[in-house]
Amino acid sequence: MIIVSEECVRTVLTEEDGFAAVEAVFAAMAHGDAYNFPVIREAIGHADALYGFKSGFDRAGLALGLKSGGYWPGNAQKGIPNHQSTVFLFDPDTGRLSSIVGGNYLTAIRTAASSAVSIKHLARPASRTLGMVGAGHQSHFQVRAAVRQGNFERVVAWNRHPEMLDGLEKTVTGLGLTFERVEPEQLAARADVIITITSCHEPLLMKEWIRPGTHLACMGTDTKGKMEVDPDLVAACAVFTDEIAQSVSIGEAQHAVGKGLLSEAAITPIGDVINGTQAGRVSEDQITLFDGTGVGLQDLAVASAVARKAEEQGLAQQAGL
Repeated sequence: MIIVSEECVRTVLTEEDGFAAVEAVFAAMAHGDAYNFPVIREAIGHADALYGFKSGFDRAGLALGLKSGGYWPGNAQKGIPNHQSTVFLFDPDTGRLSSIVGGNYLTAIRTAASSAVSIKHLARPASRTLGMVGAGHQSHFQVRAAVRQGNFERVVAWNRHPEMLDGLEKTVTGLGLTFERVEPEQLAARADVIITITSCHEPLLMKEWIRPGTHLACMGTDTKGKMEVDPDLVAACAVFTDEIAQSVSIGEAQHAVGKGLLSEAAITPIGDVINGTQAGRVSEDQITLFDGTGVGLQDLAVASAVARKAEEQGLAQQAGL
């Protein structure tokens, strides 16, 4: 068995690794070669924390395991990330524990990779302005991953706490892009691609604000009750997702489906677009939306790649059971 620490994950895991692993596992899911197990996510009644498990098996990549972790909202005041998680990988031939991998940096990379995959396959090639709704820790990963997939020239951004935009501006300008702070309605009117990455329970973007041809990647809604965009907007889009079951139960689509505005049958797995079995964007004016709920297979795929690299480079810690 090997242990790959958070520090080691940061050393060996690249954004390219994360993107390749996530794109491949989405394709495997659509082929029926990989599947997620039901998610467990609960409030523990202490520290306002949410804790749970995401697990699954990728038969194509031979990744079996689970991610254990959650969200501790008070961690920021302690100088540590609010999201805390660890990935456990098992040998699919024997069931023996094979790797323990730090999951915090890994989760940030795989979440950003997911939206980047959607931008590659759904956004208009002519997109030049990226809109960011949210400026927390994850937003920096989102911007860097998005920029790799397009020819963006500028970022327009909004955050409920404006002072947090200072850090995001440094990241954006460091990438050679211009940065502007705007209100949500202005952001929607100017952005070609919009990434939402908040923990809100109310719509921040309304249907009538979004212009034709926009691609939205809604990455913050991963729990029942959360919401980032107007359900009428979701219903007006061509909707794609990582996994339909999670999209309609804990993802951004939960509200539109619950109100009868959108049917489950109208949602397309992004893996089908990657595999070429379903169409992605069909016109320049179409509004597309990717509902990124975050599936366990993403974590397992990226953790497997990390474990292999760490062992090959002699950076993993060997441990007995």
